[in-house]
Amino acid sequence: MQEIKLTEYSHGAGCGCKISPMLLDEILKSGAAQPFFEQLLVGNEHKDDAAAYDLGDGSSVLSTTDFFMPIVDDAFTFGRIAATNALSDIYAMGGKPLMAIAIFGWPIDKLSSDVAKEVIEGGRRACRDADIPLAGGHSIDSPEPIFGLAVTGIVQNENLMQNSGAVEDCYIFLTKPIGIGILTTAQKQKKIEAGDINVAIEAMTTLNKIGASLAHLESVVTMTDVTGFGLLGHLSEVCEASGISANIWFDKVPLLANVEKYRTLGCIAGGTRKNFMSYGHKISPMTQQQREILCDAQTSGGLLVFVKKDGVDAFYEVAREAGLTLQPIGESVAKKEHLVEVF
Repeated sequence: MQEIKLTEYSHGAGCGCKISPMLLDEILKSGAAQPFFEQLLVGNEHKDDAAAYDLGDGSSVLSTTDFFMPIVDDAFTFGRIAATNALSDIYAMGGKPLMAIAIFGWPIDKLSSDVAKEVIEGGRRACRDADIPLAGGHSIDSPEPIFGLAVTGIVQNENLMQNSGAVEDCYIFLTKPIGIGILTTAQKQKKIEAGDINVAIEAMTTLNKIGASLAHLESVVTMTDVTGFGLLGHLSEVCEASGISANIWFDKVPLLANVEKYRTLGCIAGGTRKNFMSYGHKISPMTQQQREILCDAQTSGGLLVFVKKDGVDAFYEVAREAGLTLQPIGESVAKKEHLVEVF
């Protein structure tokens, strides 16, 4: 098979393709009264990761979808990353995925069916890692490659994580380092050195399974995953929904290797700039470095977890069992002028 570089066939990459938060708010506004569904525990009111529908037996079904254009050149890896990213929404809600169906667009006049098959196989690999079936899907002929999943999951209502669940006096943790947008932009700009993209690929293909375990802890009050709106965007959504503010300690935020090197080379994703334009007024003044890293558009990023300070030991134990060594990147506080202050 001829070597194909998928990123050359798309105008955007990964979750950086997302419509900006500001524009999305405009699109979703509706002047019409919306019907009320008593069983719908979580809809779109607080920008949660998935919808939750009460089954009446103490549990809820979770439903989500996520898809995007290639963020890496290799077809199998692209499929695996896109599927891992979609599955993350279920884990972020405290649930476990049950099954997935594929969303697939392919430029059949430009790319062969052999390459398309590799994308699907990458999606199957991620579903197999999550121990669920890729049970079907839908495909179209599209100008650019597109892949993702619609995922169905299950959660016990007492473990349901919502953006509106955060409270004051919590430590804030991040389960994966950030900088994915910077490294993948360096690849798209052909500035990346051999091997430097591998840390981003490893992060993007790691499932956020730990979310289902953390949701059982009384001290964990909410979670969300960090994707296209960047760390500050998703943190702001939680603070806004919960009526609190947060302090972020910039030097404690974990970064992927070589992020600063490529940031200084100008490898800043377009989505990062759109992010800051959308919510920068809600954040305290920042340096250029802080802005370009904390607003960096992530793909298949980690979980942002709010943990009550008096219950943090139980959190550390679950993290250690999952092979993670974590430290707080900030704390939640009473609502202030800015939703987030960066120190």
